[in-house]
Amino acid sequence: MFHAYPTYIKILLSCLLINSILGCGGDKVLPNDQAPDPVVVDVPLAFIKRNLPLDANGEIVSQDLRRLNDFVPGAALYIKARASATAVERNITDRAFFSAQEIADATPDNPLAAYDVKDLEVSYDGQTLLFAMRAPEIEGADEDEQATWNLWQYHLESDILERVISNDALAEEGQDTAPVYLADGRIVFSSTRQQANQAILLDENKPQYQALDERRNQTASVLHVINPDGSDIKQISFNQSHDLDPTVLSSGKILFSRWDNAGNNNSVNIYQMNADGSELELMYGRHSHVSERSTQALQYSQLRELPSGNILSALRPVVNEHWGGDFVEINIQQFIDRQTPLTGQSGNGSAEQVVLFDNIVIDGALSAGGRFSAVYPLWDGSDRILFSWSQCRVYDPEASVDEGEPRPILPCTPALLATPDIQAAPLLYGLWMYDPIDNTQLVVAVPQEQQMYSEVLAMQARAFPGNAQQSADFDAALAVADLAQVHIRSVYDFAGVDNSPQGLAVLADPTQTAVAQRPARFLRVVKAVSQPDDSTRDISNSAFGRSTGQLMREIIGYVPVEPDGSVLMTLPANVPVAFSILDGDGKRVSERHQNWLQFAPGEVRSCNGCHTQASTAAHGRFDAEASSINQGAASTGLPFPNTNPALFAELGETMAQTAGRMNGLSYPNADIEFSDIWNDPATQAPAAGFTMAYGDLTTPLPITPSCATNWTALCRIQINYPEHIQPLFDAERPVLAEDGVSELNNHRCTSCHAPVDAAELAQVPAAQLDLSSSTSTENPDQFTSYRELMFTDNEQEIIEGLLLERLVEVSDANGDTVFERDEDGELILDEVGQPIALLTTVAVSNTMSVNGAHASADFFLPFNASGSHYTWLSPVELKLIAEWLDIGGQYYNNPFAAPVN
Repeated sequence: MFHAYPTYIKILLSCLLINSILGCGGDKVLPNDQAPDPVVVDVPLAFIKRNLPLDANGEIVSQDLRRLNDFVPGAALYIKARASATAVERNITDRAFFSAQEIADATPDNPLAAYDVKDLEVSYDGQTLLFAMRAPEIEGADEDEQATWNLWQYHLESDILERVISNDALAEEGQDTAPVYLADGRIVFSSTRQQANQAILLDENKPQYQALDERRNQTASVLHVINPDGSDIKQISFNQSHDLDPTVLSSGKILFSRWDNAGNNNSVNIYQMNADGSELELMYGRHSHVSERSTQALQYSQLRELPSGNILSALRPVVNEHWGGDFVEINIQQFIDRQTPLTGQSGNGSAEQVVLFDNIVIDGALSAGGRFSAVYPLWDGSDRILFSWSQCRVYDPEASVDEGEPRPILPCTPALLATPDIQAAPLLYGLWMYDPIDNTQLVVAVPQEQQMYSEVLAMQARAFPGNAQQSADFDAALAVADLAQVHIRSVYDFAGVDNSPQGLAVLADPTQTAVAQRPARFLRVVKAVSQPDDSTRDISNSAFGRSTGQLMREIIGYVPVEPDGSVLMTLPANVPVAFSILDGDGKRVSERHQNWLQFAPGEVRSCNGCHTQASTAAHGRFDAEASSINQGAASTGLPFPNTNPALFAELGETMAQTAGRMNGLSYPNADIEFSDIWNDPATQAPAAGFTMAYGDLTTPLPITPSCATNWTALCRIQINYPEHIQPLFDAERPVLAEDGVSELNNHRCTSCHAPVDAAELAQVPAAQLDLSSSTSTENPDQFTSYRELMFTDNEQEIIEGLLLERLVEVSDANGDTVFERDEDGELILDEVGQPIALLTTVAVSNTMSVNGAHASADFFLPFNASGSHYTWLSPVELKLIAEWLDIGGQYYNNPFAAPVN
């Protein structure tokens, strides 16, 4: 474990050591007689040195975690033979773009074209560097014609620099960044290629494209693997925003930062998974972004395992104005959040400790302890750390200089920092080594004005990691079918707490709890819809409807929830999915699942239950959760208590496992189907079964004709308001006489919920709700009905045959009428000298909500058994409306069905 500097050491180093190298605010480099470090004398160092990134106004260019592929030219990769300020640094990347003669001819007045380098890593034997590099800008070319980020390797022994993907066309197909070696020699990296996702788009009869992140600003960059010769690229993560900064743990697992940006999420958390994408789990940080150290939410990036097994992480806001901040050591072995230990662990205090100085400020203000841009641990047992550090510096507030002369710069002191309007001096990053045994900080590369060291590492051998290729529970047959198996022990399990009404044992016993009394009846599997950029399909925000919060969603299907809350199903592999728990009407009763799940081909996955977003209890991490509330069958060969004896259990099985073993695994179905298999026919009659089948609709189906006859893993439920919801309101609903021919009435929704009657005369729409398909006067891209259902509207009335907004007199707090007044406050009088009452419209609340069917109770109320519209809509029609609302009530859920902007 690394230790923070004591305060007196920190001040001594800041004020004495730095100033022995740099004059106070000057840039004069004094002779350095630092003795070589005997332990690392033969270990080469690699680092990225770059021009200080300034914009046209001389301001520092900010870093944004959401913009992984920004091009900041002016960097190069260097190596030194040893960790000493006197060791010669050698540029090893200029040769990638320039000839030896061009390099030799370059001068400060005629420099080489600038390129960019980042994401430096080293092989486990210490012999090969791996990094991302982007070629110089092509003058006059459009953005889509510019070079992309590519993966490169440098072999120390042979002095060979090579691009991992040698083929130019293939190399330029995506932005490839953040590479790191796996145990088997392959490379895991973040990329916008989205290789598997693009293949799935073709299967869904959509064009291939690289999808945008959930802010719809940048192409999403997710994890892929590739052979070191550039062959066999495979996508292994399926987040809808970025997965970044992968690192390989000693276990062989891939640890990485994930930008969780679904729904109301917006945070960068720490995840891990196997090399095939299986066993994805949230490891740390979901509830750790609020800190007293900053008014901004802090995020976790630049991850690296420490020799202790703890995790090194940069701690910074999403947008960083200083190209640096602080680094913390996270006790990820005992904690899942800063103050939350793993279940069963007795972790005390905080999971996070500062790695070096204890006075680093990361709230945007001047930082007395300076800032770090990179930290790298040595793996020689010494606990030493390499780091890039910029000392805190300010302009001398008392100095007066002539125009054009440099302003004197001073190291920060408490007095200077307390000076009103003190101005920070430019960043000045150098390379250093901290030795915790001697408590010393030695310079490795002297800071230089207008330049900085953004990354550093030691080319030092370390132990090869384990080889975590796939889940221990792997089913080859499922893998061949591109399926995975998922088991939820109980949807009533919330972090080890039984959330069922009367306890799980009572709920699971059909003699004590009737089917209709069970809160959870079905599970819906929801899939993300990849958003294209404008060059692929330019759509307006109107296509998303009332809110862009859920973007667009599709449904894979429905499976039953058994009486004990258990679920067992197969799912399509390599697809971003989320789960919702439903009642017997097919309406969501759980919170929306706002983190994307994924399952690798052949993965067999089990989880205990559910969670809420507000809960800080451990969830989603194998070793962190409380024990399941559902311990399963108490013995083998017997049925569950008071259930059908034909379904005999095995020890520890949940009801879903027993049903799956006896009747086969469930794959999500487009229709909601119920059959009571658990009631013992000898003691009580089974509950009536039912099906809410799309085949019973008389309006267009939200599934394709082929999927209507053969529901496969490639089928999706896709609901677009104009195509699937509006036709429900326009459908003829005749009420026939006993002869079956004569029409007594017609319950077509737009008979009454329209601005004109059958005679084309103006009428007030029933319940002040216009469900017609006319073009909305509020938004011409949407139907009037959608606006009336989703947005607050104004009451209307008939005045002299015209449908107009109803106006009423305004009253003050005392109930007295408010009158119109002019700009001087005088009453405005009518033609007979009377004051004119101030009038206002009367608001009508929306009856539907994008928050779901249960949040839209005003709409569904008339269709209840005691309602005025009972049976006017069929169960499957109500289910269609409910599922559409539950996934977000979007106007379109297919960007290629939406009109082009």
